[in-house]
Amino acid sequence: MCGIVGYCGPKRVLPVILEGLKRLEYRGYDSAGVVYLEDGKLVKHRSKGKLSNLEAIIDDAIITPSHIGLGHTRWATHGAPTTENAHPHSDCTGDIVVVHNGIIENYHSLREELKAKGHTFTSETDTEVLAHLIEDNLENDLVEAVKKAVALLDGSFAIGVLWAGMPDTLIAVRNQSPLVLGVSAASGTFLASDIPALLPYTNEVIFLNDMEMAVLTSESQDIFSLVDGKTIEKKIETIKWNAAMAEKAGYKHFMLKEIYEQPQAITNTVSGRINPETGEVNLPELNLSASDLENIDRIIFVACGTSLHSALVAKYWIEKYAHIPVEVDIASEFRYRHLLINERVLTVSLSQSGETADTLAGMRIAKGLGSKVITICNVVGSTMTREADGTIYTHAGPEIGVASTKAFTSQLAALFLLTLFLAEQRNTLSGEERLKLGKDLIDIAGVIEKEIPRLQEEIGTLIESYYDARDFLFIGRGLNFPIALEGALKLKEISYIHAEGYASGELKHGPIALIDKDMPVLALVPQDDVYQKSISNVEEIRARQGRIILIGTEGDAHLSNITEDVIYLPKVADVMNPILYTIPAQLLSYEIASRRGCDVDQPRNLAKSVTVE
Repeated sequence: MCGIVGYCGPKRVLPVILEGLKRLEYRGYDSAGVVYLEDGKLVKHRSKGKLSNLEAIIDDAIITPSHIGLGHTRWATHGAPTTENAHPHSDCTGDIVVVHNGIIENYHSLREELKAKGHTFTSETDTEVLAHLIEDNLENDLVEAVKKAVALLDGSFAIGVLWAGMPDTLIAVRNQSPLVLGVSAASGTFLASDIPALLPYTNEVIFLNDMEMAVLTSESQDIFSLVDGKTIEKKIETIKWNAAMAEKAGYKHFMLKEIYEQPQAITNTVSGRINPETGEVNLPELNLSASDLENIDRIIFVACGTSLHSALVAKYWIEKYAHIPVEVDIASEFRYRHLLINERVLTVSLSQSGETADTLAGMRIAKGLGSKVITICNVVGSTMTREADGTIYTHAGPEIGVASTKAFTSQLAALFLLTLFLAEQRNTLSGEERLKLGKDLIDIAGVIEKEIPRLQEEIGTLIESYYDARDFLFIGRGLNFPIALEGALKLKEISYIHAEGYASGELKHGPIALIDKDMPVLALVPQDDVYQKSISNVEEIRARQGRIILIGTEGDAHLSNITEDVIYLPKVADVMNPILYTIPAQLLSYEIASRRGCDVDQPRNLAKSVTVE
């Protein structure tokens, strides 16, 4: 994944595609490529790095008279960010090319089947499988070949296909990954993964839905369902966004867009790694042998900031389900103390970027002391992923807002996968228990997707009484204590309000002295195994006239007796509460910062990747 642009029409194709890709650069990427048809042959240019590298390779070809082609910017998931792994990808003949966003979950088994038939692969990507599948099914009808190929895929995908044998046609398919068409009587037909790529040429668009295919020429857009084969008449919509709004898909800020992207990011992280029928977890890039796992006496997490909070949640999970002692260390402190680490310790580093200086230094020290080191990271080919013994990649996609949202919840999803994997390998959970927990993880994305719009609306109203506060406390117990820490961090990062997170039981050991009628306290009080203790702590705040916001379980009538400001969430498995309860904490911080007029996406003094000590 990341950016797709396609074009067929009277204009020269390369300037159109390159301009479209430039307008998708905000999404982040690590390689780029284009393909176009010239004199009956497909011409392909690819490069790692920025679009400027690709433009240098294209050079004089920019003036090619070709009128049809595809372009792609890639955020690496399967395979390092290299020229060979850059899109577009071809079949054995070179006459079929594919660009693709998303994840093909069953690519490995498909790749092995195709190899057995004699197909030769030139990349590490899941995408290349699709080009060979189309080749394998192609007779004279590209549409039928793409339909048959797509029917074999498991996962999410937005696809663009070009075949030299159909020189005036592009094929587009969408399933769980965005794809939009642009139409213009004067300029032709356009294809893109996001609206900004289309706006220089047209504001008339058609949004594809899941399992829909479009057959595009310069003058037509025929769309039909891959479920029942019926033709679909799609409404052409007029976009009225300006360029900045378009980059954010109509959201006011990147941070808000990324909050809404969390269900998809969680799904992408889990997809292909957990068998929904057995609960078995597949983490092939972890690179830990059975003996490695058997010899683990202790796990140490090393992380900073938001990643540290995800590690604190994982400590609860792993100790409960895998029965392994866990320590969580702040990376900047870890590297300066006397470490009792040996070959029986597993060190896990967490970093969104894979370049965080303190965390990187910590994992190097641990490795030097004999520990196996794995990393959980969102960036393929980053320094941590290269130096670790094994990796679990999150598939959150590029995160533009400095304050982490979808990278955090994707880390939680990856850490729960690790928990289930360890429990499976060490036989600390029955198959039935593991299956139930795996289903809980798979299902949480759908719950969040349904709840986000309602939560934003309710919280947008609620914050009118709180946005001008000078201080804020967040409290939680058990699994939700780290979420209190994360909620406080988000609020201070983007609104500049002084905020602190505490374990609810710690209030009476000092912080309760701060409680008065001017001190807002947000308490996480789901109906879990520490519910009664949490309510007792909230009652202590109410007795001292504290201003209370409660986030709790639907149907818990007692909460409204404590305060008028209650945010209700659906009842889910207790183990999934940290992921679910993160969402209103993020939205509260976002709405307050937005109401205060703060620079939400680029808060003062902060950087997205902290590469210095």
